Amino acid sequence: MPVTLKEVAERAGVSRSAVSRTFTAGASVSPKTRRKVEKAAIELGYQPNALASSLTTGRTKLIGLISNNFHNPLFLEVFDRFTRSLQERGLRPLLVNLTDETDPANSVRLVQQYSVDGVIVASSTLPPEFALAFRDAGVPVVHSFGRFLSNPGVHVVGINNVECGRMAARTLLERGYRRIGFLGGPESATSTIDRRRGFFDILNSVPELQLSESFAAAYSFDAGRAEMLRLLESTPAEAYFCGDDVLSVGALSAIQTCGLSVPGDIGIIGLNDMQIAGWQNINLTTIRQPIQQIIDSCIELVVAMLDDPNRIPEARLFSCQIIERGTLRPPPEA
Repeated sequence: MPVTLKEVAERAGVSRSAVSRTFTAGASVSPKTRRKVEKAAIELGYQPNALASSLTTGRTKLIGLISNNFHNPLFLEVFDRFTRSLQERGLRPLLVNLTDETDPANSVRLVQQYSVDGVIVASSTLPPEFALAFRDAGVPVVHSFGRFLSNPGVHVVGINNVECGRMAARTLLERGYRRIGFLGGPESATSTIDRRRGFFDILNSVPELQLSESFAAAYSFDAGRAEMLRLLESTPAEAYFCGDDVLSVGALSAIQTCGLSVPGDIGIIGLNDMQIAGWQNINLTTIRQPIQQIIDSCIELVVAMLDDPNRIPEARLFSCQIIERGTLRPPPEA
């Protein structure tokens, strides 16, 4: 049977409330009492019950980690880093899968059943209404990888997707490509909309280019492969900006299936720099977003909101960079 708080109190010669205060962050307890309680706890092998302590403090230390893109390998990396970073801060992640969920109110009801202290929405495809629904329900919320707004309704941490589109366009132009395509994710996703906008902001002003655009059904390998196979049925572009690495890997697979080479026949540039992008058989040229910085910033904000729920929402954007590998022509020599 697990050691009880009562047994620790008897061994230390103090009250049960003194034991409880010893293991409650911020509670008042004298150094002498703390030493006695900690010594007794070590001798008995006592571990405080986190759920029981939440009844006393009113804090569960649960942070809802919400997403809808479990088919994208990038988010396995995101979840790994988020959960470890939360646990290092004494917080407990509650992973919630909103795949196919369309009603923000349902997600709020689901999370409120567990009395979470806060929520991190980790998605570039969920509309802003999901994060706003948590705010309206009085739950501290941060939208990670969300859309940049100058006056956000909730805290938003991520990248400037419009600028990433511009970066991809400039890169393809400097490599000498003149038939250029955009292969985006779901057409309604804000990340797709913004990346496309930046891409064509640059290319529409350049004469004598042949431009095309298409959209995959999801940010997934299968969707990227299916869309590229469709494009290869006619005359494809010389190079594509795929709005996500996993789409890029699907597109690479389709190109190879059709007996073509990358970058010999078709160039590809992705976005994210997920771990497999650097694998030798993938070797994807891509735009890296600083995942760990985004995650650290999100956790910093959600922790700050636990103490100050009325903190004014802010948007934090992090810079991205081109990661040169092997799926585009090399840059021209200076």
